[in-house]
Amino acid sequence: MSLLPKVFNVKEGEKYDTIIIGLGPAAYSAALYAARFMLKTLVIGETPGGQLTEAGEVDDYLGLIGINAQDMIKVFNKHIEKYEVPVLLDIVEGFKREGDEFVVKTKRKGEYKADTLILAIGVKRRKLNVPGENEFAGRGVSYCSICDAPLFKNRTTVIVGGGDSALEGAEILSRYSNKVYLVHRRDQFKAQPIYVELVKKKPNVEIILNSVVKEIKGEKLVKSVVIQNINTGETREIQTNGIFVEIGFEPPTDFARAHGIEVDNNGYIKVDEWMRTNVEGVFAAGDCTGMWLGFRQIITATAQGAVAAHAAFNYLNQRKKKK
Repeated sequence: MSLLPKVFNVKEGEKYDTIIIGLGPAAYSAALYAARFMLKTLVIGETPGGQLTEAGEVDDYLGLIGINAQDMIKVFNKHIEKYEVPVLLDIVEGFKREGDEFVVKTKRKGEYKADTLILAIGVKRRKLNVPGENEFAGRGVSYCSICDAPLFKNRTTVIVGGGDSALEGAEILSRYSNKVYLVHRRDQFKAQPIYVELVKKKPNVEIILNSVVKEIKGEKLVKSVVIQNINTGETREIQTNGIFVEIGFEPPTDFARAHGIEVDNNGYIKVDEWMRTNVEGVFAAGDCTGMWLGFRQIITATAQGAVAAHAAFNYLNQRKKKK
């Protein structure tokens, strides 16, 4: 099985019941359910798997025990191929409403029409942008403590950040790792005080403040992390089996606002319990939404994708009744 979805015939300008924008877990799930609801469906996305491509082993998705992330993407591809859902590998530049339908414009392959849209455009994780980070992604570099902490049982880990996700991650890691180093660039944490106090009480957590990561080293896997004190300039190399980067996300605020879609105070797309946005006929699912903020998992993204597809199906049925 390939990481790339099977290519089915897609004609420029063709009309669909729903177009799903994105190609991560939420998009795959929405595509599967839309197809099962017999909706004519098109998926448009740039990278099969989305952020899943940055993961290594996945052991928190029910039924797929200890699966490699790349293999998981292949399984997702295979499932939507069964229903012959076409996938267009392209970048969506934008969309507009024309009457009762939407026109989606892509960067390379033209425009496509749909009665509904499902936005599964995800978020961008903020990265350290240091040597070794990309090289060891999925091989000791992780961006999800909740997801990957069990993989580092009885090992040494480093976690970077000062917000809720970093402190919560440090607490979770402390249950598995022999030693946890919490590195933060400032002298105070932004996280809720209850998280800070909880972590400070952990005997196997060492807090390193006013410091940043300068380099991630290793061979096949991460072996050490170089940190630098921003006040003194002093550097220190910590031997570690893994580094968890928890420095936040960049939500798709600009894309949403450019299309009249409301976002919350954090910049995530506002949805109701049926994944409906404020724009009629437009739904959203996955990490791009403000739903369940602070608990970003593959299984929660796929759940939202399924709900969004169901909501789009109901919306189209109700519209038919009104005609």
